[in-house]
Amino acid sequence: MLSIEVAWEEGADRALGLPAYATAGAAGADLRANFPDRGAVVLVPGGRVLVPTGLRIAVPAGHEVQLRPRSGLALRHGITLPNSPGTIDSDYRGPLGVIVMNAGTEPFEIVHGARIAQMVVAPVVQARFDLVAALDGTARGAGGFGSTGLG
Repeated sequence: MLSIEVAWEEGADRALGLPAYATAGAAGADLRANFPDRGAVVLVPGGRVLVPTGLRIAVPAGHEVQLRPRSGLALRHGITLPNSPGTIDSDYRGPLGVIVMNAGTEPFEIVHGARIAQMVVAPVVQARFDLVAALDGTARGAGGFGSTGLG
């Protein structure tokens, strides 16, 4: 099993615990809002905010952590992550924050300790980029959005 090193930010509420998988088969570990003042934020429709987790992480080389919305919050309240999936690179050591957006129609309160996102650890492959005079042809060619048909 891969290990992710985790450190607490100064002033973080350590009683909230580290990221955790809710079930044995879960792909994502839940992240919690960890406000230094133990308060809350009201997110208006269309608004977005950077929510602190109180954590810093060290992702092993060759991997990334992807931040993704929680499906229940998205379905019930329109709460999502506008840059989903957000990427935490293996060489980043700063505070772990989550950009949360209210795509719903009602204000939404994010309270201290609330599960706001999930993080998925994934392997990363870096490529070399080679300039060529022309690309090889395919049946699809330059067909873009919707070019493969409906259904």
